Amino acid sequence: MSEQAYRATDAQNPTAANAESAASKAPLSKAMIRRIVFSSSIGNALEWFDFLVYGYFATVIAKAFFPSHDEWLSTMLAIGTFGISFLMRPLGAIVLGVYGDRKGRKAALTLAILLMMVGTLTMAVMPTYAHIGIAAPLLILLARLVQGFAVGGEFGSATAFMVEHSEARRGYYASWQFASQGLAAILAASFGSVLNAWLPQPELESWGWRIPFVFGLLVGPVGYYIRSHLDETPEFLAMRPARKESAPAVSFSNQWLNLLLAVGIVAQSTVGVYVLQLYMPLYAVKQLHLPATASFAVVVLNGGLQFILSPVMGALSDRLGRIRIMLGTSIFMGVAIYPMFAWLQTHPTVASLVVLQAVAGILKAAYSGPMPALMSEIFPTRVRSTGLSIGYALGVTLFGGFAPTIVEAFIHVTGDKLAPSYYVLLAAVLSGVSLAVVAYRMRFARRPA
Repeated sequence: MSEQAYRATDAQNPTAANAESAASKAPLSKAMIRRIVFSSSIGNALEWFDFLVYGYFATVIAKAFFPSHDEWLSTMLAIGTFGISFLMRPLGAIVLGVYGDRKGRKAALTLAILLMMVGTLTMAVMPTYAHIGIAAPLLILLARLVQGFAVGGEFGSATAFMVEHSEARRGYYASWQFASQGLAAILAASFGSVLNAWLPQPELESWGWRIPFVFGLLVGPVGYYIRSHLDETPEFLAMRPARKESAPAVSFSNQWLNLLLAVGIVAQSTVGVYVLQLYMPLYAVKQLHLPATASFAVVVLNGGLQFILSPVMGALSDRLGRIRIMLGTSIFMGVAIYPMFAWLQTHPTVASLVVLQAVAGILKAAYSGPMPALMSEIFPTRVRSTGLSIGYALGVTLFGGFAPTIVEAFIHVTGDKLAPSYYVLLAAVLSGVSLAVVAYRMRFARRPA
């Protein structure tokens, strides 16, 4: 496989490929594979569920914790707090990523989900500004920072755990990271739609918005229990002797180009979530004047397509190659996104929004399904958790965390309602260039000396 050839020819990591090929992998039963996939994906699902719910109920949370006479300012403070939490992701990626490369993927995964539950618990039970004053927004900010720290190390450790248990079908197994993200979008949007439809506004603002966070809090312990009862990956166990030779920080010092490429690759995937899933219900209500229940229902379609198609695209990448599928998706997104939003502006109907979200969901699955496996194959085993964690965290922080804030502010200042398409277009171009560079390096690595 070309990605493996690229990884194995890393001149400054000559032992990585040998150790990986030497790792003994006993055949796994189907039940064990299901446990590995579920335990690795549940943290990612819980992460995205929490963040999407916060975004969907941003206006309600703004009134509860960030009251202001200016409704727009209140909403921006709530969304801004959402974005600030992303500043902790790189720190969490470094700490938990290095921890995962030192102590094991399993240890990092169990710690990450415990910290995530702390953030979710705070959102579920925190008194509002009316009850404890300025302490309320400060504690919400602290909860989001803890959540961001935990999430920073989740993706890298979970993806490494998946791919290191599956040599032949890495694309398929790792794709469940983003299939679970689609499931999280379905659940979060369903909660948003049902609660907005069934609860009167006073009840929704008083206690109804907390229900999804309570649900997330119930899911977390299940993931922790399963993760704590899994075995460490064969590749990590095979690398333990090499771990004594050099610290992760030293081993990672020659991975900066791979890290930059990983950040660029993440751009399109994360913008697809934070602009086309998270921000779209708010955009549909405020800019298109569509009913909130309909806009949430349409996001369910997007998430459903992602949930169903991500494993399909991941499996396809095991046969056709990851970059071929992902680069084609970047090109199509770059060409189509502006015309789709322009058409949506001239036809601001639920049907038009359904078409846009359907296309976005298919493209998101086609791009994100193969992405975790490709990113894992860029980095050698000894620094894989660190590289995946930092690359993903930086990509999400730079291009996702403040995306709703940037797009909303751009529309507010300029009045240009096509702002989301510009942001998505820039991300598609950056990811396309990054993929092209990775493809070139793979081709160069295969040339005879």
